[in-house]
Amino acid sequence: MRNRTRAGSIPRYTRHTRGNDEAVFVRHTQSGAGSGGGGTRRRLYAGRVRHRSFGHGYGHGPAPSSAAPSASPTTDAKPPSPSSTAPTATATPSGTAAPKPLLGDGDENEQVRELQARLRQLDFFDRAPTGFYGTMTAGAVRKFQARRGLPETGSVDGKTWQTLLSVTRKPTADELKPATTNKLDTPDPRCMTGRVLCISKESRTLAWMIDGKVVSSMDVRFGSENTPTREGLFKVEWKAKDWTSTIYHTPMPYAMFFSRGQAVHYSADFAARGYAGASHGCVNVRDRAKLSALFDEVKVGDKVVVHW
Repeated sequence: MRNRTRAGSIPRYTRHTRGNDEAVFVRHTQSGAGSGGGGTRRRLYAGRVRHRSFGHGYGHGPAPSSAAPSASPTTDAKPPSPSSTAPTATATPSGTAAPKPLLGDGDENEQVRELQARLRQLDFFDRAPTGFYGTMTAGAVRKFQARRGLPETGSVDGKTWQTLLSVTRKPTADELKPATTNKLDTPDPRCMTGRVLCISKESRTLAWMIDGKVVSSMDVRFGSENTPTREGLFKVEWKAKDWTSTIYHTPMPYAMFFSRGQAVHYSADFAARGYAGASHGCVNVRDRAKLSALFDEVKVGDKVVVHW
């Protein structure tokens, strides 16, 4: 019969590991019932273990697919690990090698940050540089290439990079790592004189301004529909470096009160969850170091303008 080595004998296999990825399979044949034999015959089968199923629990599972996973676009907001392999040139239909890309989707380094800062100088990139090359950066590169008559690949080759260098200047430290993620709004006219905390609900930013010049800036968030942040012209009434809300019993470090309990202050929740939450009416700041420096500069009596 098939699967029997001889009459009444049923083959059985056991697996014995030898080394990291080599196994020995031992074939046992025992005499079946009524055969009169009580002995066991063993035959060794040795070989490299591959990722395939041997059945009956002996294997490592199905073999993995040999096809590489298809690449999917990434976003600038959530970067994956930087690419560890250098890009290679690919052949075009005509048989000639395509230009070798210097930067492309998924890259994360300081050259990407410089690329974004230069594109921002030309208004192709409308946010603070992140150093990560995602879909927003690719879109900005594509627009630049279209404007300059270059192939619209969305990635940066030598020609695109040299063209960009020729029409932009070297970014400053503030351009490479600006104080805010959000782009500053045009200052309200009331912010153009004196010492002012100029707070824009439109851009969700706070700009510390002296005589019309922005000294520092930071991202902010406001109250919800049920507890809105009041708008208008105010002044800093009092300050407290370490304060806890007497209503909500939550910490309010570096609080600068400007309107009946509403204040500019640091928020750990804003730092952790961003715009997924809201304040109870105060102006939350998520950059503790920036706000600490601002707290030392602002004086009681300085203006506060909250506007759209």
